[in-house]
Amino acid sequence: MNYTLLGVNHRTAPVEVRERLAIPESRLPDAMRLLLQTPGVSEGIVFSTCNRVELLARSPQAAPDLKPFLHEFFRIHAAELTPHLYEYRGADAIRHLFRVASSLDSMVVGESQILGQVKEAYAVARTVGAVNGHLDHLLTRAFAVAKRVRTETNVGSSAVSVASVAVELAKKIFGTLEGKNVYLVGAGKMSELAAKHLLAHGAGTIFVANRTHERAVKLAERFQGKAMLFEGLYETAADADIVITSTGSPLPIFRKEHGELFLARRKNRPMFFIDIAVPRDVAADMNKLDGIFVYDIDDLQSVIAGHVSGRRAEAERAEAIVEAEVRRFEERIHTLDVVPTIVSLQDHLEAIRQAEIDKVRGRLGALTPEQEIAVEAMTRGIVNKVLHTPMTALKEAARDSHEGRQAEAGTLIELVRRIFNLERDSEKQGTGKR
Repeated sequence: MNYTLLGVNHRTAPVEVRERLAIPESRLPDAMRLLLQTPGVSEGIVFSTCNRVELLARSPQAAPDLKPFLHEFFRIHAAELTPHLYEYRGADAIRHLFRVASSLDSMVVGESQILGQVKEAYAVARTVGAVNGHLDHLLTRAFAVAKRVRTETNVGSSAVSVASVAVELAKKIFGTLEGKNVYLVGAGKMSELAAKHLLAHGAGTIFVANRTHERAVKLAERFQGKAMLFEGLYETAADADIVITSTGSPLPIFRKEHGELFLARRKNRPMFFIDIAVPRDVAADMNKLDGIFVYDIDDLQSVIAGHVSGRRAEAERAEAIVEAEVRRFEERIHTLDVVPTIVSLQDHLEAIRQAEIDKVRGRLGALTPEQEIAVEAMTRGIVNKVLHTPMTALKEAARDSHEGRQAEAGTLIELVRRIFNLERDSEKQGTGKR
């Protein structure tokens, strides 16, 4: 079960670090192809969201070292990155994946966006051929676990998301959103969710700007807002009391000089920026301006804490489901470990049975159909009786391996293969020469 997971998230690294590791959607296929070139990696996938960047890989042998990939791909010195990294292997890696997909490791426990993001990464990995076997099976199982968590618990109730928490923060800042003009920069899913919550809390005019203007128009029409040209962003943003920005820009789109311009036009009336993008859309020095208040995604955690405490009981139920699913997956994997030996043993004894029947067939002469059936039944019965004890022992070995007795299980599997000469049989089949 050689699964390795390496990454950083909102708990281990501040946004200043995470934004340096963010992978644009356009670069995700290349990242996965490069991950496959890491020594020892047979399958791999990369997850990149606003709150985490994680590598998940499978190796047929020893666990691979994934740290060089991070250092080389992002051109970040090891000393800067290592303090923020976490690494899980085997069952711990499986558990972490199941928790991530089920939104138990999210900043907002129970939010629904993470599962969609994991599925999108999976689709990219399938397209580039990065997952095609054991890892494919693990990921599809993770999706089933997430569905079970959402179906059997209320951890995802009330549709909490980073976007809704951002709106809640804006409401706390102003006291009320009645009549407050809001500017959405970026017309993606986060902006759409923010718009829904803003309207529900009585916000005034909603402006929408996006690099692809057609998307801004569609989102604005959906919420009776106004679509603005992205090129005119700096001329129109000053009309808003609240700016919620979530783009995929690799560099800040709002800098200190823009804040100074906005304050002059607003005659020093305060302006609030809620930046839920990673990398950040708003430069850190904007916060130094009197009258400009900037909250990034890490600042949302104080608001989120209340949601987490309210969902603790449901989260515990979800964690129990995850633990049960991890054990179930382990059992499945360990059972698969002995399958090749069982199949080889069955094939080996079947070949002996057929060879012995062919050897005596000439001496028996012509057999009636009834006699043929009797010979088949008798010889198969003998083979099945011979197979019963070693196959039972092998299946027990799979259970032993799951319970932590991997060494004993491995010894038994190796012993069975040696007693029945299965290694030599496989060599003959592989070379066709011996």
